[in-house]
Amino acid sequence: MSDLRDPAGMAALSICEALLLALQDRNLLPEREIVGILRDAAATHENAQGPESERKLHTASAKLINEIIVGGNLSQRL
Repeated sequence: MSDLRDPAGMAALSICEALLLALQDRNLLPEREIVGILRDAAATHENAQGPESERKLHTASAKLINEIIVGGNLSQRL
């Protein structure tokens, strides 16, 4: 998917992952809260309205977030 080659998006994703991991490592947020944050973010994208092209982007974003929860970089550490 060409959208995954967007440098700004990949940088933002990496920064968010690093922040969530740092919050967990420092015992500022427990695992369930971090997963809750990710689920809320995915739900926001899953429920997004608008033109089909925008909904496709939101669907892809939700899928990526759900993959992070299930088997991505964060879930390997959670």
